[in-house]
Order: sequence, then structure tokens, then C-alpha cells
Amino acid sequence: MGSKKLTLSPKQVRVLTWWEDEGWEAVICDGAIRSGKTFSMGLSFFLWAQNRFSGRQFGLCGKTIGSLRRNLLAELVPCLRRLGMSVRERRSENLLTVRWKGRENRFVLFGGRDESSAALIQGSTLAGVLLDETALMPRSFVEQAIARCSVPGSRLWFNCNPEGPRHWFYQEWVLRAEERRALRLRFTMEDNPALSPQIRERYERAYEGVFYQRFVLGEWTAAQGRVYDFFDPERDAEDPPEGPFRRWRISVDYGTANPASFGLWGERNGVWHRVEEFYYDSRRTGRQRTDAEYAGDLADLAGGREIQRVIVDPSAASFMEALRRRGFQVVRADNAVSDGIRVTADLLRSGRMRIGRGCRDCLREMELYCWDERSGGDAPRKEHDHAMDEMRYFAMDLAAEGSGGFAAMSVERGGERRRRF
Repeated sequence: MGSKKLTLSPKQVRVLTWWEDEGWEAVICDGAIRSGKTFSMGLSFFLWAQNRFSGRQFGLCGKTIGSLRRNLLAELVPCLRRLGMSVRERRSENLLTVRWKGRENRFVLFGGRDESSAALIQGSTLAGVLLDETALMPRSFVEQAIARCSVPGSRLWFNCNPEGPRHWFYQEWVLRAEERRALRLRFTMEDNPALSPQIRERYERAYEGVFYQRFVLGEWTAAQGRVYDFFDPERDAEDPPEGPFRRWRISVDYGTANPASFGLWGERNGVWHRVEEFYYDSRRTGRQRTDAEYAGDLADLAGGREIQRVIVDPSAASFMEALRRRGFQVVRADNAVSDGIRVTADLLRSGRMRIGRGCRDCLREMELYCWDERSGGDAPRKEHDHAMDEMRYFAMDLAAEGSGGFAAMSVERGGERRRRF
């Protein structure tokens, strides 16, 4: 590996060696963010595959192929090469070919974004599979990936951050780990020697409530109360700054029987301000509006500004077409609810998204938007959520902009040395 040393904690070393014990058929690494579980698991997966097999195919699964490359492969592939492995990537085929000590194997990348993703992996024959961000993938995709591992000696590798205690993966795998012959290792930030105490404290300050319990403490806990409980409209809403804005965007949650909500966002000095909004409740007024009328309302909200793009509720196909006919650049919103809430919370807490005092319906919904206790805290209630949905669409679009998104925060390297590999 040259002069560069890789420092590992005892728990990371356990991940590297668990497969030497024939009693285990799977490993589950869950716990806090930035705890070092993803890198150590990925390194172990390749070492195991190259030591035990040749001429076989393996699966590498993430929520998306982009997030898999960003979260796992960007740091891992250079490390594999320093170990002496030859790693060739065919990006168009989502394929890695790895040679080491005379053995060659293929590693296929899969994205488990939604229920349709199960079809992508169906029909494959795998000697092992690694699932990164398992709790964010549909159950159908995860179970299809597991079913593909039919080669003798195959193993399963899972890692994730916690969700609610009723989540199917927690119920079926984490709580039943021993029964399933799976080694469960719960990680905290202290298990990552690359994370300095100062950076650890920064992450601890970045979260409150359920996000703190899940992402910092690594607990599978139910969410209760307000979704954005850290945001106080009286304290945190502000008047938009005076002067020109550099870019403009509009986010849309479309509704006919349900309310429709549009948010106008302007960017200045890297901060996006919700400057104005449009909110229409047909039940309150007693009259539904047409696509053409809503398109006119959006044009009025734009007010002659050059709108970079309009991020629209993905179910509103006819309204998107109405906007395109008016000359707007339209993109389909990412409607991942759990991810969107996390990203929105990050952007609000960091100050990269700010809500104007004049956006009364957005501020009203923020005070009423609550977790649904019947879901075990895994989802918000489907009420008072129309401005919340389009704010989430905007946040996810913003997160996807540069280097895979704001939520993929970088960390400084360094810290206490525990063991060298």
C-alpha cells in the first residue's frame, strides 16, 4: 500500500475478519453516520471475494448507482489498488472487474431506488451481495438480491443507518440476526478513527430529536411530534434580503381536490430564500382550478423573473406539459419522503435554505407537520403537507446538484490511531 497507512478500529477489524468464521452467513453493520462501517465493510467484501472465489459474479447495491459510487467506491477503489488489486471499471455497464493473486471476479452495480428495481437484479446468479443503505431500499429489491446468492459459500453483507423500530429490516434481520446466522455489529462515531473529536462534535451539534437519536446515537427509534421541531417560525423566519438574486426556481405540489402549493426560491451568496408562494385550497374556495389556470398562477408567481427550472410533483404529468407549453424548463421531483425530510432538515439547519416571513402557508404547515405514530415514526402524517412536499422537492433537487448532494457531507481525515492494516 506504499507509505500510506490505513488506521482501523477494533470493530472495523472485526468486520474485516468475520467471514473467516464459517458459522456466519451474513453480517449486519448498523448505527451512526460517519462511523466507518461502509468503508470497512466494502474492503472486507472485496478481500473475501478475491480470497474465496475466481470467475464469479457479485452484486454491489446502493439506493442509486450514483450514491453507491459516491459513498463506497470513490474511497474504496484507490485503497484496493494500493493493496495490489487490478480494478477496471466499465461505467456504461456498471461493472467492475477485479484481479488479485491470479483470481478474477466481476462486481455488478445495482440501484435499489423503488419497487421496480427488483427486476434489474432478477435472473442474476451471485456468489455474494453487499447492500449499502439497506434500510432505504424497497423490501422487494433486498429480498430479490438475497435470492440471487445461490453459489455455494455465498455470503450477505448489509449496512445502514437506523430508521423506525417498525421498519421491516429491523424486524426481520436486525432483531433476528442470530436466528439468521448473521453477525450484527452496531457502530458509533467512536468506531471511526478517521473522525477527529472536533468533527464528531460538529455532527453531534448538527442534529436534534429523532435525527440525533438515529444518526448520532445509532438507535432504531420512533419519531414523535413535529417533523421540523428545531424550526421556530417566530425565531427562524426572516425577510428576504434586499437586492438582486442570482438564480430563481419554483417548486410545485400539484392538487385539484387537495391544495396546490408553489414556492418561489431565489439564490444569493449560496443561500436559497423562499421569497414568495402561491397556495390554493379548492375545498376552502369551493372551486377547482384547471391546469391552464394553475400555469397562469405560476407565471404570475414568477413575475417575469428568469426561472431556471420548475420542480414539479412527479404525478402531475398534465400540469408539467402545460408549463412546458408556456416555455418553462420542467423537471420531475424526487419524491423519496424519508430522504427528502432528512435533506430538508439539513439544509434548514445549515442555513442554506431560509423561509421568508411572507410565506404564511409554508410556515403554518411547518408548525402542524407531524410524524404519524401509527407508522412507528417512519412517515409523516398525510395532512398539512402540501407546502412541505414541494419544499422537500426543492431540497432534493438542490441536494442532487453538486457532487451528489448536500446531504453527502465531507469529513476531515485524521484522528487517533488504533490499528494499522
